[in-house]
Amino acid sequence: MTDTLAVIFDMDGVLVNSYHAHFESWQQTASKYGVSITEDQFARSFGRTSREIIPNLWPGRFNDAAVAAFDRDKEAAYRDILRRNFPAMDGAADLIAALHDAGFRLAIGSSAPPENLAVAMERLPNANLISATVTGAEVKHGKPNPQVFLIAAGKLGIDPRHCAVIEDAPPGLEAARRAGMAAVGLTGTAPRDALSSNADIVVDSLRELMPQLIADLIRRPRPQPKAL
Repeated sequence: MTDTLAVIFDMDGVLVNSYHAHFESWQQTASKYGVSITEDQFARSFGRTSREIIPNLWPGRFNDAAVAAFDRDKEAAYRDILRRNFPAMDGAADLIAALHDAGFRLAIGSSAPPENLAVAMERLPNANLISATVTGAEVKHGKPNPQVFLIAAGKLGIDPRHCAVIEDAPPGLEAARRAGMAAVGLTGTAPRDALSSNADIVVDSLRELMPQLIADLIRRPRPQPKAL
């Protein structure tokens, strides 16, 4: 490649097969706080921050302090589950290595807390090849706002138009589009038809992705990214 390109990975559902671990942690914590969550509610909220999800699911039930406590307990439960059995996404390590060898710069842009990302970076093979990370603690607005991906591109020193995002959730793909980046949808968390409207391509496995394919997607004409 003659110009430097970048790939920004979402973490949950892309690098970490975390759907069931997150749902289990939501169920445990909701029960502790006297509420309940269905899998349908969970699936529709996947990709947003916990602090956004809690008041949306249970409006008026928790004040700001209670939302913060719920959030802390939920994320701690999730990390405990990950430490017991870390579920790396199939093909993630190989794709990271292939992109790095092809000259791509790599980042993670996630709504997750820093502590969650730290666990993933410790356990995920080839995570040392990822040179920038952005967590929910660094953004004011969660996906579908493009802020997380624009910050990631800034950390990499790469024009957003030279970036691709790999995402598993519709809000993340919308955020990628709004950032002016190529958007790659990965099924699993959401079905193909829920991802296709904001994705340049939808795949069922990371093993379908090759560096040249991603480079071709990035080089397609697309709208200018929106400023923060």
